[in-house]
Amino acid sequence: MTAATEPLHVRWLGRVRYQEALAVQQAVFDHGRLNHLLLLEHPHVFTHGPNADLKANVLVDPASVQADLVAVNRGGDVTYHGPGQLVGYPIVTLAPKNGRVGGLTDSVAYVTSVEQLLIDTLKELGLDNVGRLRQYPGVWVDPDGEDPRKIAAIGVRLTRNRTMHGFALNITTDMRYLREYIVPCGIADRPVTSLVEEGLVVPMQKVADVIARRASGLWGNGRAERCDVAWRERSEDLSLFSRGMGPGERSVARLERAGVSEGLSIQTRKPDWMRVPLNLGPEVMKLKHTARDLGLVTVCEEAGCPNLSECWADGTATFMILGDRCTRACGFCLIDTSKPLAPDATEPARVAEAVQRMGLDHAVLTMVARDDLDDGGASAVRDTVAAIRQRTPRTIIEVLISDLKGDAAALGTVLSAGPDILNHNLETVARLQRAVRPSAGYARSLALLSRAKQAGAATKSGIMVGLGESDEEVVMALTDLASVGCDIVTIGQYLRPTSHHLPIARWVEPALFDVFKQIGEQQGIGHVEAGPLTRSSYHAKAAGQAVSIRSRSATH
Repeated sequence: MTAATEPLHVRWLGRVRYQEALAVQQAVFDHGRLNHLLLLEHPHVFTHGPNADLKANVLVDPASVQADLVAVNRGGDVTYHGPGQLVGYPIVTLAPKNGRVGGLTDSVAYVTSVEQLLIDTLKELGLDNVGRLRQYPGVWVDPDGEDPRKIAAIGVRLTRNRTMHGFALNITTDMRYLREYIVPCGIADRPVTSLVEEGLVVPMQKVADVIARRASGLWGNGRAERCDVAWRERSEDLSLFSRGMGPGERSVARLERAGVSEGLSIQTRKPDWMRVPLNLGPEVMKLKHTARDLGLVTVCEEAGCPNLSECWADGTATFMILGDRCTRACGFCLIDTSKPLAPDATEPARVAEAVQRMGLDHAVLTMVARDDLDDGGASAVRDTVAAIRQRTPRTIIEVLISDLKGDAAALGTVLSAGPDILNHNLETVARLQRAVRPSAGYARSLALLSRAKQAGAATKSGIMVGLGESDEEVVMALTDLASVGCDIVTIGQYLRPTSHHLPIARWVEPALFDVFKQIGEQQGIGHVEAGPLTRSSYHAKAAGQAVSIRSRSATH
């Protein structure tokens, strides 16, 4: 059925907004070379194909039931996704027949294969009386009886022998959304159901496990490469936020739940390869004074970066805008978490002047997370890029931004200024996301990079190692970044800022960084900068040159 020669890449992504999952799907469809199965839940959302009859089949104002309404390019009428429903998006390449693929016959065969996957899964879980209902796609309970009821919906798109969209299986779904708020799939005379309503109580994780195993036979030659964001039982999660716990203790508790129970003492001596001499020559001191004169903060100094002298001498520096107070409390970061000050309207001009006075070939703008602002600080980034462009049009401008709360419009604001490189760090592997950066998300970060790539930007991301991840998980993160078209990736050793931050689980030796670099570039990432002392902006200018990035302003 497929052209797979590698394992199926299975990802459990947790609860993800529909539009974010769609952005990741589209990027994997456009840039990925491998077969993927994305498994997840959505918050409440109604979706519809281009030919849907919304007037007849959407029975309430979606906002009144806390649901979004999203148009998508797939077959089918109106359907619902929400908590308690397992959604699967196979993004796979079908094997051609007679030199071609993608016709009606192939589409029907593919839908049939997805239906069979779900039928076999449900039977293995103990729901025997399931099958197909003539004229209606999907999977039905008691299809040959007097009361057939739909338990799984299917809506797919097949273009250029590659698939998108997929299936939705009701497990513990709130059925009001499918019975009272819409006419699901435009089928008014056929009821819907769920596993729990059929008397089968099965955890979603078990359902996902069975589907993943069976799907690997369809789309991965019987093999699967899988990574999951941390599964969570919401009733247990409350224990991680007890009033007696400080931020550091909560981070460590989350890390333990992700399977990392031990770390190195903060007194552990650094390996020799983590030690570099600090060169504060006259040129570096001159640049320091320039930043001071203009009242600016460079991350190079603020974070005590060991590469400061090398980068500044190479004409690269990183400025932190929007203040030095962050609205988030990530387990690895030393930035102060407190109520931020209002943005300074003079900051863009001062940063632009510093770039000019320092003679920078490559300027990096980074930011604290500003969840207190409507646009997450996007307009300040845009204005600073524009100010630099006006003063030094040939300077390469890289922006290292927060996830902007997943706001596509805010990202559009940043991109409207035309930064040469859009950088957003994944930070760690899927399993450790909630421990390392609990206010962010693996899928959200991939969605941001996907949207930026689709808008034509060069994209960049970074990963820390030494937090308790396995080597295989690092490779899977590289696979995911390559699959959404990421151009540049940095990989460096995590260093614990204080005893209140996440512990170091291991020191990663230099030779292993070389392996990560080789694997990432073999997967299609244009440039991987990997080493114990690598940080987001390390060798930023050289990385940009390696993927042929020239200043957008200088090319016009």
